[in-house]
Amino acid sequence: MISHLSLRGTVVPKQSLGGATRLPRFARNDKKGETCNNSEGELRMIRDLIRKNRSYRRFYQEVDIKLETLRELVDLARLSASATNAQPLKYILSCDLHKNSLIFPHLTWARFLTNWPGPGEGERPSAYIIILGDTEISRFWDYDAGIAAQSIMLGATEKGLGGCMIANIQRERLRKALEVPPRYEILLVLALGKPREEVVIETVGPSGDTKYWRDSKGVHHVPKRPLDEIIIG
Repeated sequence: MISHLSLRGTVVPKQSLGGATRLPRFARNDKKGETCNNSEGELRMIRDLIRKNRSYRRFYQEVDIKLETLRELVDLARLSASATNAQPLKYILSCDLHKNSLIFPHLTWARFLTNWPGPGEGERPSAYIIILGDTEISRFWDYDAGIAAQSIMLGATEKGLGGCMIANIQRERLRKALEVPPRYEILLVLALGKPREEVVIETVGPSGDTKYWRDSKGVHHVPKRPLDEIIIG
């Protein structure tokens, strides 16, 4: 059976054999009308997604995110790598005003923006995904949580959304607010929404300072070390 899978304007024939999906070596780029090596096209796509996947902290709060969208994002995490394939992560999803209001007070935003208390009403996240570790499965989940969070954020970016991975959490207060059973440890909160701010990447200056900052126009600047500096051999 052959169907089609669309990836940002690139239509790729999808062949299904015995439940497995195989992508052909070559695909046609509909925008330019030229045939390209599929691996090169995928590399460009993932690079674009990673560059767009910034930490956003201000959102168009009125733009709703559906529960099904959150489920689709968690499914990306489900399909991602897990240490020893133990899969100890569980998730709490929130996209309604009441549940969101129980989560927001227990999060700390942007440590380096010392004069900013966090997004105000109207700029707060439309949804949250809380990543939990199930202690009855495994306590070796640190790598899993990071991999899952990145998969979710890349998926959100592909959907035109953005968000922020938050680890500075008042965990016990959040546990109480959501009545999270003690077997689950709260690892990360992913705040999601339609971004309301501009984030730009810059090269770290001679001082080596990597702290992000926000200018007078509200543009968020994120310094990144140069490639040659981080490759040491």
